[in-house]
Amino acid sequence: CLGTSILTDSDSFQDVVVKIERPTYHKPFLGGFKNRITGVEFHNAGSQTIPKTRPDKGIQLFCRETQTVFEKNKPQQTKNTTSTQMTKIGLYVSNMTDKLVSPGKYLTAEEYHKRRLEAVIVLQTYFRRWHAINIVQNLREEKRLRLAWEAQEELRRKKEKEEKLRREHERRLNPKTKEDFELLYHALELWKQEETERINRTLTGAERKAAFCGLLEQEAQLIASIGRHKLNADEENQQKATLRFLAKCAQPKRWKAYDGKITEMDTQYTLRARELFEIYRSISMNDIPKDERIDVLLTLRRTVKEHECKLTWEIVELIDREVDLMSREVKECNLEGLRKRICTLFLQYIKTPKFNPEVARILKVPPDPLKLYKNVNFCHSCENYLPSTEFPVPANSRTIGRCRLCCKLDNEARQREAFLKHKLILENLRKSEADYQDDAKIVFLVQHQDLQYMIENIWGCQSALSACSDLYELVMVRWDKQREWSPWNTILLTKDEADAHLRLCNLQEAYEAAFIHRIKHKHIRAKNYFAQIPAMASFLHRSDNQANAN
Repeated sequence: CLGTSILTDSDSFQDVVVKIERPTYHKPFLGGFKNRITGVEFHNAGSQTIPKTRPDKGIQLFCRETQTVFEKNKPQQTKNTTSTQMTKIGLYVSNMTDKLVSPGKYLTAEEYHKRRLEAVIVLQTYFRRWHAINIVQNLREEKRLRLAWEAQEELRRKKEKEEKLRREHERRLNPKTKEDFELLYHALELWKQEETERINRTLTGAERKAAFCGLLEQEAQLIASIGRHKLNADEENQQKATLRFLAKCAQPKRWKAYDGKITEMDTQYTLRARELFEIYRSISMNDIPKDERIDVLLTLRRTVKEHECKLTWEIVELIDREVDLMSREVKECNLEGLRKRICTLFLQYIKTPKFNPEVARILKVPPDPLKLYKNVNFCHSCENYLPSTEFPVPANSRTIGRCRLCCKLDNEARQREAFLKHKLILENLRKSEADYQDDAKIVFLVQHQDLQYMIENIWGCQSALSACSDLYELVMVRWDKQREWSPWNTILLTKDEADAHLRLCNLQEAYEAAFIHRIKHKHIRAKNYFAQIPAMASFLHRSDNQANAN
């Protein structure tokens, strides 16, 4: 603090205490002047009030970058001033290297732009020529690839047709399945009809009767030959079915884990079934050495001796008999009957749940007799009680009817029709519907008899587009792929046509109105036929409601 006196009136002074505050900040220089003689500096007055602090807004308002000018020096080439030297009195300048420049024709702006337009037209001409050449080359390459693909597809179809004919020829020469024998009986019926027509057309009177008698004898001989093939095929198929049955019993338990991996586990029952399967396969083998055969028989004897019953006693007795005969050097051909009897009894031993518990879950005849009363129907033709799975029930059937075996025998004796082609179409249809994964049901209710009626009576056994009549090349697909397959939402096409049809997005734009009208008419005929079936009526009403909603 400093003390000072100030003049209050004209003749009085007053002492005043002046408090001096040392600022905590540096006061800015506001200008001033300096006495050049004394060197004293005089500053302009400044306030001692602390400046008001502005509130922080979180945004930088002042920075060096925005308040600083960046300067950049860039040199530039200046014009170079030159001079020329001319010939004059007392100076000679050679003109050997001079160039004579004559002024050209003056171009107006219109002529200049016309020249540029002509040049642009020339450039466009060459560019369009180059572009056209590329397009033609691409089209030529696409055509070449298309022709090569068509030739390859034609070759593939030809090979498939040849392979199909070869398989049919092989199936007729060496029939093994039910479908093979259906084809044989169907071919026999076609041959009989042709011969009957020829005899009726060419012969009359006694010659005609004699020709019919000869035809009947030939038919009987062919039926007997087919029967012999059937016996051999049944024996071979029965052996294969037995091996498949035993292999199924010996399979370990399998289940899928949460991560998708398959886990397998063997139980004591599956191990037992596998042991019995190996023994059965060993004793069923032919042309094995004598020592190995004896070892197999002794292993079988030890296995069946674990259980004491009439069946095991008989098996042990037969084993002892074969070992004794083999020790006496009996020929192999004389032991075939004995070995077949051992195999038959041992198979009966394997199929007994008491000796092989794993077989109980696979046997068609359950061990519990009370289960036989469920889903059992009576066949009025063969007068046998059979499970419901042995009865073919078409969609338009109202009764159970005859069993599969009786229907097969009646077909072989009377109509001799072949259902293989229709079964293949139905099988392909069910596979394609299962791939949609939209809970399709109608396709699994339709049987091959219903599909046969649709193909023959509604679609005329030909493709709706190309009129192809080869049933091996035809498939049934959805007409509208957004809806479930049904007899009133289907179309019969070849395989290539079906692939192209399923790629369409709008049927109204892809097909003509006349073709769509013809397909709709076939759908109405199918509705009228299947509307009589109670099982189909509910699906028919549901599809109509869905179509109206759409």
